[in-house]
Amino acid sequence: MLVARSGLYRDAQHRAGLILALLTLTGLLTGEALWLPWGWHATNAAWLIVAILAAYAVGSWLGTFDAVIRAVTSTERLRLKVKLRAERAFAQQSLFRTRERTGVLLMISLMEHVVYVLPDSGIAAHSAPEHWHEVVEAVVAKLKKDDIAGAFCAGIQRCGVILAQAYPATPGDNPDELSNRLVQEP
Repeated sequence: MLVARSGLYRDAQHRAGLILALLTLTGLLTGEALWLPWGWHATNAAWLIVAILAAYAVGSWLGTFDAVIRAVTSTERLRLKVKLRAERAFAQQSLFRTRERTGVLLMISLMEHVVYVLPDSGIAAHSAPEHWHEVVEAVVAKLKKDDIAGAFCAGIQRCGVILAQAYPATPGDNPDELSNRLVQEP
């Protein structure tokens, strides 16, 4: 599954706006001798408020860009949003509907720069968590070369190896229970 982003991150807009407003306020008050040579007046306070509000608005707008979102949001929060998005997608795509609970979701979340592998309970019980880290490493290696298709191929191939070790195929009884199509969401 390929998603553009896993969350809305509205709080990033507010953080970016607040940071820019505080920087503007600090700059204006630090350099007040330059713009207030004759002392404070009521109109000066009004312009100060207008400048801070404008800075907040610009910062909030900047907070909609991916690079700014990543800069003002913790790595833990980004990873949590990806995990929650993967769990929701796992249920929405009904990947749990296999005979032996062997569905695996491989998700790349582009904005967060996170690869997440979510195995179903049947396969997770028969494989070590390190195996899924190997899947992530295989995908990341291809993504570093800007090869998204190759990344999915490498990840799927590695998942196939893990599944074959945990549940060897038996002749005549190896149904393809899940769709093999790539799900792309904005």
